[in-house]
Amino acid sequence: MLVAVVAVVGMKALTARYERTITREQLLAADARQPRTDLSEGLNYLLVGTDRRGASDGPDQRSDTILIVHLPPGMRQGYLISVPRDLLVAIPPGGANGYRGGQDKINAAYEHGGAGQGGAQLLSSTLTRLTGIRFDGAALVDFAGFKQVINLLGGIRMCVDTEVRSIHTGTVFSTGCQQMDGARALDYVRQRYDLPGGDYDRQRHQQQMLQAVLDRAGETNLRGDPLKLDRVLRAVGGSLTLDTNGVGVEDLMVALGSLPSDALSGVQVPSYPETIDGISYVVLDNGGNGLFDAVRGERVPGWAAANPRWVTRL
Repeated sequence: MLVAVVAVVGMKALTARYERTITREQLLAADARQPRTDLSEGLNYLLVGTDRRGASDGPDQRSDTILIVHLPPGMRQGYLISVPRDLLVAIPPGGANGYRGGQDKINAAYEHGGAGQGGAQLLSSTLTRLTGIRFDGAALVDFAGFKQVINLLGGIRMCVDTEVRSIHTGTVFSTGCQQMDGARALDYVRQRYDLPGGDYDRQRHQQQMLQAVLDRAGETNLRGDPLKLDRVLRAVGGSLTLDTNGVGVEDLMVALGSLPSDALSGVQVPSYPETIDGISYVVLDNGGNGLFDAVRGERVPGWAAANPRWVTRL
């Protein structure tokens, strides 16, 4: 989605500059990687947001956000599929820490893999074994850098549907639509306690934040302000580690440029909370109720129409 932000503000003229700012790593495990990416056939991208703080690069990190970005062929629609962070899964052996494998919450896979590249690879392998989906690429996003991107865009407009007090800062988010800077927006979308839907509300708010960033990028005349554009590009690159599976960034940007910013839908994986041995987990409802089959078979629009309970138009 950060690549999509850049695609909104420019194409070919920005590619060289953008290429110099991003970090490239092999974020996908071999068994999770699509053998060959064909942009005419649509895309499945893994987007991982980390809870890294400042200069902390240690392995004791968990992935705060896990999204499967599904773009059907033609790139005229997009689906942000939020994977519950507490989803109970079988994590395979692997990673820099020599993890032996076992049952755990899916966001622990990133930690067990040693964070960074190793953590992303173990997480991608875990997801592929769970869903059967192979990925065309992956992006690792540092939220500290993402906060700067929002600030450089002049903030974003978020609509708060339920009043909630932040467990991190004590800030009270009153109901109603309001302008938020980067720190406030990220604080808000991290909340899940005292919300009617708990973590499901948190997932929806994160999806709405990504849509708000895209909307704001489209509204801002960055091409008419080279200095501001340069700062945004540097912030995007500084917060992003990318694996494009061999596809050039310019080609990817051109493909994403055909995606209307108002054509995104948020999808929650059919699931339900369950306490097991005193620990709160999320468990798949009927194996995901056909969602993963629909992604693999390029049938997500039909699945979304048949399962409105799990879909939100952003």
